[in-house]
Amino acid sequence: MAQLVTGEVGLSNVLYPRSLILERIGTFLGHKGACWQARLSPDGNLAATASADFTAKVWDTHTARPQVLATGGFDKKLMIYEIGSPANSNASTPEQSTFEKSPNGHIQAPTGYEIGAGTHQGAIKSVLWGQEVNILITACEDKHIRWFDIRSRNLITQVRLDGAIGSCELSNTLSILSVAAGNKAYFFSGATPGQLLNCATQPTEIVSVAVHEGERKYVTGGKQDTWIRVWDLDGDEQQKELDVWKGHHGPIWSLGFSPDGKVCASGSEDGTVKLWKFCEGPYGLWRS
Repeated sequence: MAQLVTGEVGLSNVLYPRSLILERIGTFLGHKGACWQARLSPDGNLAATASADFTAKVWDTHTARPQVLATGGFDKKLMIYEIGSPANSNASTPEQSTFEKSPNGHIQAPTGYEIGAGTHQGAIKSVLWGQEVNILITACEDKHIRWFDIRSRNLITQVRLDGAIGSCELSNTLSILSVAAGNKAYFFSGATPGQLLNCATQPTEIVSVAVHEGERKYVTGGKQDTWIRVWDLDGDEQQKELDVWKGHHGPIWSLGFSPDGKVCASGSEDGTVKLWKFCEGPYGLWRS
C-alpha cells in the first residue's frame, strides 16, 4: 500500500485517480510547531518528522524496529541517534514515539553523536541517506552540499553551489541527487560523493527539482512564477521546457515522483498538494 506523509497541508480541488484517492490512516500528535519535513523509511514502518519546535520525532507506522536517525537544523550540527524499539509497541497507536519512556512517563531522547563537527557554517536544510548506507548528504544554508562517512564521522567532500539551496532530493532509485539552487538545477551521482553529472541553467529562480530517470526528464518548481516546468535531463545547459504545469498560487517547495513514475506530486506554499499525471494514455480516473 502506498503511503504519503505530510506536514500541515491541504489538498487542492483536483480530480484524483481512484487508485490515488488520499485517505487519512493516522495522525501523529506531539509537535508544538509547524512540521517542516516528513519522511517514511524505505520499508514504510517508521516516519520521521522535523518541526519548528526544535525537535525531531520518530513514529511507528506499522511496527517498530531499531533504526538510526540523522538530524540537522539551525544549530549547524549533523547528529546521529540510535533509536531503540520500545518494549510494548502498538501499531494501532501511531502517536507513540519510538523513543523509550522513563519511569515518570516522559520520553527520553536517545544519546546522539555529532558528525563532522564544525563543518557547517549555516543551518542544515536537508539530510539524506546516500545510496551507500554509511554515507550522509546534507544541504546547508552556506550554499554547500556535503557528503559524510558516519563510520569515521568525517567529511568526505563538499561542493559549493552558485545560489541559495532550495530542495535536495534523491531519485527513486537513489542513483541521482538533484538540487535546486538559485536559477540552476544540479544533478550529482547518487553513488559517488561529489560527482557532478549535469548542471542546467533555468530562466527563473527555482526552489525544487525532481528527476524521472525512466523518461530521462526532470521537473522544477518556481518561486516567483509558481509554475512547474518539465525539462530534458540529457539536454544542453541552455534549453527550452518540454511542458509547463500551472495551478499553484505560491512557491513550489517540494516535488517528487511516485514509485511507478506515472504521477508527480507537488507541494506549495499555497497550502495545497497537487498530483500531475506523467504518462501517456489513461491512468486511474484520468482518461486521457
